[in-house]
Amino acid sequence: MQEIKVGIGDYAVGKKAGIISTYGLGSCVGITLYDRLTKVGGLLHALLPEAAYYGNRGNPAKYVDTGLQLLIRDFQKLGGNPRRAEAKLFGGAHMFTNITSEQLMIGKRNVETAKRELKRFGIRLVAEDTGGKGGRTIYFDLSTGKVRMRKVSNGKVIEKIY
Repeated sequence: MQEIKVGIGDYAVGKKAGIISTYGLGSCVGITLYDRLTKVGGLLHALLPEAAYYGNRGNPAKYVDTGLQLLIRDFQKLGGNPRRAEAKLFGGAHMFTNITSEQLMIGKRNVETAKRELKRFGIRLVAEDTGGKGGRTIYFDLSTGKVRMRKVSNGKVIEKIY
């Protein structure tokens, strides 16, 4: 089965078959979209919450808000319907325990921005595994819409299907 690997500040879409994966979600978030009717899916790996806060600099896919817009655009080009889409959200960990400033809690802000933007686009959030302190890797199966998530928590590897 073909695997498309999505790096930080990147996204990919596909239809009917294959795996879209991303590795090392720390404070970053991974957002999947899936339309069960057309079997169109996509995955965004966003680094920061809002492009405007950072002066709209650089690649728009590295931000949750503008990256989600790009993902939705290409999702629709393949026949996906945002109104039918199911979203799943992963990551948003608090990687540095010595940081207490709300502005520097990037993981928390990424999760909040993702939820707000999904709601704004009318996309249902059906599953999430966010927060905590560990990194996550996700594998998104385009034939089923299921996401296999692996994370390390307190020295133990945890694997779940969403």
